[in-house]
Amino acid sequence: MAILVVGEHDNAHLSDATGKTVGAAAKIGGDIDILIAGENAGAVAAEAAKVDGIRNVLHADGAVLAKQLAEPMQALIVPLMGDYDALLAPATTNGKNYLPRVAAALDVMQISEIVSVEAPDTFVRPIYAGNAMQKVRSTDKIKVITVRPTAFEAAKLSGRASVKSIAAPAGPFKSAFIGEELTRSDRPELTAAKIVISGGRGMGSGENFAMIERIADKLGAAVGASRAAVDAGFVPNDYQVGQTGKVVAPELYIAVGISGAIQHLAGMKDSKVIVAINKDEDAPIFQVADYGLVADLFKALPELEEAL
Repeated sequence: MAILVVGEHDNAHLSDATGKTVGAAAKIGGDIDILIAGENAGAVAAEAAKVDGIRNVLHADGAVLAKQLAEPMQALIVPLMGDYDALLAPATTNGKNYLPRVAAALDVMQISEIVSVEAPDTFVRPIYAGNAMQKVRSTDKIKVITVRPTAFEAAKLSGRASVKSIAAPAGPFKSAFIGEELTRSDRPELTAAKIVISGGRGMGSGENFAMIERIADKLGAAVGASRAAVDAGFVPNDYQVGQTGKVVAPELYIAVGISGAIQHLAGMKDSKVIVAINKDEDAPIFQVADYGLVADLFKALPELEEAL
C-alpha cells in the first residue's frame, strides 16, 4: 500500500500536525511519501525528509502554491494519485479546504477527522460534537482522509528520505489569494501550545481578558476562548476553541468562566490535565475537569497571578 501525506507548513517550517498525520499513516501501513507544496519551501522539504518512516518527499514549488488554495492543490494532487492507495492531510483550515475538492475530483468519499485506525480500510471518527464515535469502512479504491492531529503521536525526526522535485501546476485558476489579516502574538500558536488558558462569557468583557493574558505570559501559554466569548466580541475568532473553532490537546488546559457546553468540550476534552475555574458549581465543565475551583474568577485570577 502506498500513502501520500500532504505536508502542512508556512513555507518556512513544517508543522507538528504533519508529523502526527504521518503517525496516522504509519498505523495504516505501507510506503509513505510526503508532498510539500509551497513557494520557496526548500527548507520545509529538507525538514520533511527527516521524518521517520518516509520513503520520499515530493517537492512542488511555485507562486500558485504559496497559500495552498484548493484549485492549484487539486491540480497538483489528482494526477499523482495514480501511484497511491490513500491520501492523508491534517484536519486543519488548509486541509479542510482543499481535500474535499480533491476527493470530488477523484470521485471518492472523504473520511473526515479520524482519531483511530482499526485497519487499512477502517477508521474511527467523532460525530455529534464528539459524543459518539463512528467506525467507518471504506470500499473506495483511493482513501481520502483528514486526520485529527491531537489523536496521534508525531513521527520522530531521525529519517533520511530523498527529496524529488515535481512541477507545480501552471494554471490559470479562477480564484486567487488577495490578502489576510493575522493576529500577531509572541505566545505559542493555539493548536501547538503545551499550555492553554481560555476564557468564556464569564470574563464579562474583552478588557478583562488582560487578566488571562498576564497569566498566559507567566506560564508561556496560548490564550483561547469559548464561542460565547468570541460571539460577544471579547476576543478575535482565531481564539475560539471548540467544535466550530480549533481542536487542542495540550498538557494543561485552564478553563476560566467557561460553563462547558458540548461544542466547547469537543475542542479540548483530550487535554492531558483540565483545570476549571467557575463560580457555578453545577457547570458542566466540572464533569470533565481534573481539578475544579468553585470561585469568582475576578478574585481567583489575581490570586493565581500573584502565586505564579
